[in-house]
Amino acid sequence: MKKVILSELRKFEIIDTEKPTISSEDDVLIKIASVGICGSDVHYFKSGRIGDQIIEFPFTLGHECSGVVEKIGHKVTRVAMGDHIAIDPAVFCGKCDQCRCGRFHTCRNLKFLGNPLELEGALQEYIILPEKCCFKLPDGVSLVEGVAIEPLTIAMHAVRFNKGKENIAILGFGPIGLCSFFALTAQNPDVNIFVTDKIEDRVSLSLKKGAKWAGNPLRGDVVKDILAIHPEGLDTVFECCGQQEAINQAISLLKPGGQLIVIGIPEEDFIKFDAHNMRRKEISVQNIRRQNEKVEETLKLVANGQINLDGFITHKYNINNIQEGFELVENYSDGVMKAIVEFK
Repeated sequence: MKKVILSELRKFEIIDTEKPTISSEDDVLIKIASVGICGSDVHYFKSGRIGDQIIEFPFTLGHECSGVVEKIGHKVTRVAMGDHIAIDPAVFCGKCDQCRCGRFHTCRNLKFLGNPLELEGALQEYIILPEKCCFKLPDGVSLVEGVAIEPLTIAMHAVRFNKGKENIAILGFGPIGLCSFFALTAQNPDVNIFVTDKIEDRVSLSLKKGAKWAGNPLRGDVVKDILAIHPEGLDTVFECCGQQEAINQAISLLKPGGQLIVIGIPEEDFIKFDAHNMRRKEISVQNIRRQNEKVEETLKLVANGQINLDGFITHKYNINNIQEGFELVENYSDGVMKAIVEFK
């Protein structure tokens, strides 16, 4: 089978390797259909690390994926051969203290596709995962749309902390910012969402999707402009770009008692907070770690049209031009929102 490896920084190679075989009774052999290029994949592509997660070359990236069930272990009942599936890339142990209390996403022994020292990624023709990671796509949801389910579940997990608040900002309108918009509007169609992004195409897209206001921090004072519209400050800010300046803006935008929800992954090891402003406002901070049991709910929302994925997947590549796809995403070129790699 064909397998894509990152052989060194910014260099992919395609190799031939043996097709994996089922060894456990709950295994599922999956023929990969499509893989999304995530911002975290780009971190590894250009710098070989995210914080203390450091790649040992060669390594296979990719965790946002969909596929077709090719073979199943004899105790698998959740999916059948031929099913089109979305894939939860996190394999939890089910035994540790975190799993026992329902926090599967912070499992002490978690293994994640495309994470160094855990599991190789999905940029290969076949992978094996336990059945608990496999979710049949509902009728009308395509394999291409199935790639969007993983980032959508992160947003669905994040908005559960919003608790019905109505005046919200999304700082950074890339794939996770757009997914957060989808999740928030599915939760409450009348929510007031203020959006910022440094890319004009994304500012325009947010307005087309129904943002109350959108602006570019490179072209004006977004904090001043938002507070001019809503001078009491906002209930919740979703930080979706992993940038220090967005953290600073969030603290300024929030009203007393407001909540900062941090989804973005910063490239730096440390970020700073305005301690005095946070203390005076009694701001709470909620970090987001992937998702927890949101796949089925997300699939239902996509299937019934409450989440419309128009505008999410903008570019398609194959393994032969994958380098071009990663460079496009790295440089935010050509109006890219989500680029995917298709195996055909």
